[in-house]
Amino acid sequence: MQAPSSTGPLTGLRVIEMAGIGPCPMAGMLLADHGADVLVIERPGGQVLDMGKTLDRGKRRVYLDLKTPEGLAEAKRLIEGADALIEGFRPGVMERLGLGPDVFKAGNPRLVYGRVTGWGQTGPLAQAAGHDINYVALTGVLSAATRAGVAPSIPVTMIGDMGGGAMFLAFGLMAALWEAQRSGRGQVVDAAMVDGVGLLSTLMHSLRAAGRWSDEPAQNFFLHSSPFYDCFECADGRFVSLGALEPQFYAELLQRLGFDDVPPSAQHDRRQWPALRERVAARLREKTRDEWTALLEGTNVCFAPVLSLAEAPLHPHAQARASFQQSEDGHWQPATAPRFSR
Repeated sequence: MQAPSSTGPLTGLRVIEMAGIGPCPMAGMLLADHGADVLVIERPGGQVLDMGKTLDRGKRRVYLDLKTPEGLAEAKRLIEGADALIEGFRPGVMERLGLGPDVFKAGNPRLVYGRVTGWGQTGPLAQAAGHDINYVALTGVLSAATRAGVAPSIPVTMIGDMGGGAMFLAFGLMAALWEAQRSGRGQVVDAAMVDGVGLLSTLMHSLRAAGRWSDEPAQNFFLHSSPFYDCFECADGRFVSLGALEPQFYAELLQRLGFDDVPPSAQHDRRQWPALRERVAARLREKTRDEWTALLEGTNVCFAPVLSLAEAPLHPHAQARASFQQSEDGHWQPATAPRFSR
């Protein structure tokens, strides 16, 4: 495993990561990407599920059998020398191992103890099994990822595990570390994916409160019913995305598609959406995805081709920004984000 970065805004931060899958390794990677020294405590034999090596970049790893006195003692020693610990087990697992947060209050009172779970440390579902799709469903967010008459569908693991889990674990950890610098006291960070995803839906709730969000797809341009905010199939069976929400962008979209007979001022007349959507879909089926990309990319119609995971690293914008990097075995992986001026 590659050595931790010697540069970055988190250089000098020492983090223990309890090996697992999903959001905890992602949060650890974010910290390591920015200079933290992340040491993963792994059980002998490794993970039950092999999730690849990308989430391990920049980390160190030690194998300890926590069921033996020697392994448990070494784990305690490592944790007592750390600034923070992150773990993604069900509530109570770390306590049963003898590594719960109370164990370190005397030996490492500044320790920030980050815990990420689907349902949270408390509540009637705290001990229930679950996965990304379940957490997103319970928050109401999954209901927004639908089309009329079609089952909801979301990108795999991104909203619950990574958005609601890993990102909020990392943010909570940094907030608690900042506070510990002043108080000298650590604390437990309870990062529940249902809480994080719920917070990510704040804009939807704000729109709903203002009377501008309908759960009925036919009445909501976000829900794949409008002619200006959706993905459309092209002549080659591939897709492009349109997001012309603002009036000036919508007007330009109509102009570039050759719809001079459609008044831009009627953009939000939902009665006209079905027929105009069919016209837009038919027009976009006249050319291939790449032909439309050559015509519309970089304009103000809010356009992007729908790329595969294999294509995305090769796009000129991604190449110019070095948004992806190649690993030693030649595979592309997302580069560190965000970026800093120093």
